[in-house]
Amino acid sequence: MTYYSRQFRTGLLAAAITLLLVTFAGFAAAQPLPALTGRVIDNAGIIDAATESALTARLAAFEDRSSDQIVVATIANLGGEAIEPYANRLFRAWGLGQAGENNGILLLVAVEDRRMRIEVGYGLEGTLTDLHTKLIIENTMVPAFRAGDFSGGISQAVEDIILVLEGNAAELEARAERYEEQRDVWWESIPVILFFILWGGLFGGSILFAILAPVFGRKIGPGRYRWLGINVSYGSSGSSGRSSSSGSSWSSGGSWSSSSSSSSFSGGGGSSGGGGSSGSW
Repeated sequence: MTYYSRQFRTGLLAAAITLLLVTFAGFAAAQPLPALTGRVIDNAGIIDAATESALTARLAAFEDRSSDQIVVATIANLGGEAIEPYANRLFRAWGLGQAGENNGILLLVAVEDRRMRIEVGYGLEGTLTDLHTKLIIENTMVPAFRAGDFSGGISQAVEDIILVLEGNAAELEARAERYEEQRDVWWESIPVILFFILWGGLFGGSILFAILAPVFGRKIGPGRYRWLGINVSYGSSGSSGRSSSSGSSWSSGGSWSSSSSSSSFSGGGGSSGGGGSSGSW
């Protein structure tokens, strides 16, 4: 065996050992997965009891009718892991959907990371497409979550998923188009609104200042008054003055209450290849 051959084999062995160590370290550092205890696993405590009960019944009835299995899961955080691999690991560990059909769907919310994902099994990727899951996240879940309505956002997202699976995707797409049109109209109207605010502030403010200066100001000469540090003169040609404005700031916040429940439940052994969409709020 030549020197270079020995060096090559030694390097190859070292690389293989390094890869194994990195792989095992990754598994060791991965966030632990919660147990599958029901169709709704609210470990983050963001779904109220009434909504959780209604969701569980709705998902059970839908599964009985269609055999498609939808599970909702909320967790506190992802432990530094990206939501896509975490959701796929969770989906596979739970075996959502039927083994031969791969017709499971996971709706996952990581509260502290402010991330959500809809993971779709192989068998449903052609029906609940990435476009549909993206629309559900952006137009249903994100607005509700930003308003602090986690229960409402999750419940409506489930209804949207069922809507598409039952063959009514066109309704979801039409609703998304209306949403975009309304948003476009709002953004297009902003320049007009700003113009009227600016025009009204300058014109209306000047008139108001000219009216109030003689009332509240100090007379410093014929037809001349000083108010708020500004001299205002009145003559045959009209009046003039200056005005000032100031900005304002605001802050917002929110909170949620927690609830939890568990029941006997299991997946059928389905699998997912990473189909679906992710989002944040």
